Amino acid sequence: MERQEVKILMSEGLFEGEPIQGVLEETNISWVILGRNHAFKIKKNIKLSFLDYSTLEQRKKYCEKELELNRRFSPIYLSVQPILFLNDNWSIGAGQGEVKDYVVCMKRMRSGKRMDVLLKQNKVNPISISLIAKQTAKFHKNAEIIAKDHHYEQARTIFNDLTTVQEVVLKEFGSDYIDVITKLTLWSDYFLAKHGKRLLQRSREGFIRDVHGDLHSGNIFIYKKPVLFDCIEFEDAFRQIDILYEIAFLCMDLEFHGRKGLSDVFLEVYNHNLTCFPKEEDKSIFLYFKCLRANVRAKVYLLNSLSEQVQEKRTQELAKGKKYLDLAMEYHRTLIENT
Repeated sequence: MERQEVKILMSEGLFEGEPIQGVLEETNISWVILGRNHAFKIKKNIKLSFLDYSTLEQRKKYCEKELELNRRFSPIYLSVQPILFLNDNWSIGAGQGEVKDYVVCMKRMRSGKRMDVLLKQNKVNPISISLIAKQTAKFHKNAEIIAKDHHYEQARTIFNDLTTVQEVVLKEFGSDYIDVITKLTLWSDYFLAKHGKRLLQRSREGFIRDVHGDLHSGNIFIYKKPVLFDCIEFEDAFRQIDILYEIAFLCMDLEFHGRKGLSDVFLEVYNHNLTCFPKEEDKSIFLYFKCLRANVRAKVYLLNSLSEQVQEKRTQELAKGKKYLDLAMEYHRTLIENT
């Protein structure tokens, strides 16, 4: 579907005989219609290096996979439904008409309860973080163990992909930040070589599991029982990772928001419920994973800035990218000081 069709579906379409009518949110790979009682996620007709939504069959396949994977830990995922078009009328669900696309149907949650929103309002407390940590540890404990070895070259390539944003970094932040990228990538090569044996051991000790893959504050609703949602379905390798890499994302995210105390609470409670540091060396690996998460986040925002047409939003993307680079360097300095 095209964006204009999605807007028509949202304003004029029906679901279970009732008007959909809601607010449209857009990401790089999907549209989400937030209706009164339901949310509807539609995958864009795109093909990228890491995902393929370019055919109707592929989009249906990944809608069904998203439903299956997220139901492992989230109660809000309801069904996959066709989007139908007949006689200039749009609808979602069973009925007659041409199947224009597919949609993941979910229970509508309150946007104001999303954790990233609450963090900006300083409304996230240690009790909520403890609940999230316990819930995440329980999910990880039951998650499928993936039998694959850690590979140095693959890990090196993932970290060093940061060099792809050197041009925008030089233009916007100057040569000092090119030095930051060089310093980070050279250090990463050294770290991965030094700790390669332990990383391989962790992969063979069952720490690589089929988990969420994108566990950050934007993918958590804070209710009495927290709701995790929107795991990665389009690339298994992004989701089948070391549990330390998974929780490093949320801890890094909390620290990005200036909430180091909450990050420490999450880690302590999680580790109490599921031991993730059986060896002292694992603490250094965890810090490296936080650096990697900040690295990847920096790259995403800096690349977004290149395609952003609205100057105000472009400036915001650049500011976030720079802040994540600074955070990556902070993790790097801490590791250097502790070794």
